[in-house]
Amino acid sequence: MKGHQEPRSGSSCAACKLLKRRCTPSCQFAPYFRSDEPNKFAKVHKVFGASNVSKILNEVPEEQREDAVNSLVYEADVRLKDPVYGCIGAIASLQKKMIELQDDLILARARLAYYVDHTVSFSDDGGINMCPVIDMVNVQDCFSFDQFSQFPFP
Repeated sequence: MKGHQEPRSGSSCAACKLLKRRCTPSCQFAPYFRSDEPNKFAKVHKVFGASNVSKILNEVPEEQREDAVNSLVYEADVRLKDPVYGCIGAIASLQKKMIELQDDLILARARLAYYVDHTVSFSDDGGINMCPVIDMVNVQDCFSFDQFSQFPFP
């Protein structure tokens, strides 16, 4: 977004400061690597190199450059934390966690169904109450199965 650019009052951008060069008014890094965020460019430079970042910015349409820079910053940050797998490691970790949570949900649903099917008590009027605990609480106030409908349930 061009609204986030800082005024060019002679202050070098973070890229030019790190590369120890004079920042010109036409500097392609200045709109995306402001001088008050030096670590942002440092991480990108460490992972990708200034020359490669420059080539990427030249190939990306101007209206998409900020998104490209944000992607590079995220990828560089994750790559520095996990040099082997980078973003793929983060995605795999989240997918694993999602599978674990889906399994937990299936188990909870099975336990609830078992409890509902196997709970019998007698009410005050002599009738049989098949779900004494469930009757005390409105289950829909606690949670809605609709929110889990995107997950397959056997």
